Amino acid sequence: MNKKKVILFIVDFVLAALLIAADQISKYFAVLRLKNQSPYSVIDGVFEFHYLENRGAAFGMLQGQKFFFIFIAAVILGIIVYVLWKAPYQKMYIKLHITLVFIASGAIGNLIDRVRYDYVVDFLYFSLINFPVFNVADIYVTLAAFSLAILLIFVYKESDLEFLTFRTKKFRDLK
Repeated sequence: MNKKKVILFIVDFVLAALLIAADQISKYFAVLRLKNQSPYSVIDGVFEFHYLENRGAAFGMLQGQKFFFIFIAAVILGIIVYVLWKAPYQKMYIKLHITLVFIASGAIGNLIDRVRYDYVVDFLYFSLINFPVFNVADIYVTLAAFSLAILLIFVYKESDLEFLTFRTKKFRDLK
């Protein structure tokens, strides 16, 4: 096993731990300062802190489907760990690592809430556009998913991602 690859995997883990901690700390303060309180306007008519217990997914869909969300999060996390482990140790894959760590961190941050409380703590609200209330983990997932799409469409070629195939090298060489 490549020592540098193991070190990169450890760096991924440490980054994820820091991101998850930031998410959980922000939610802790949201509960402490915002729960059972009126929304706090940061920029009047634009942005406010607004405590919400979200028992659904994005935009409040699929209310009360805790075990479904836990299952989906576990599958996504499994895929991310697999890709991070399989990715070659090369500079070109650092962006992929960072992007996937952000997605995993957001998934874990919200998963912790679902397991712990049966809901996700949301508290960030753009009142100007009446955007659904969200949290730091949601920011991680949204921005990283957008970044992943950009990477897959514009940066990586199909051949750059061959490490993900289940086909044998002999079969790939038949092309």
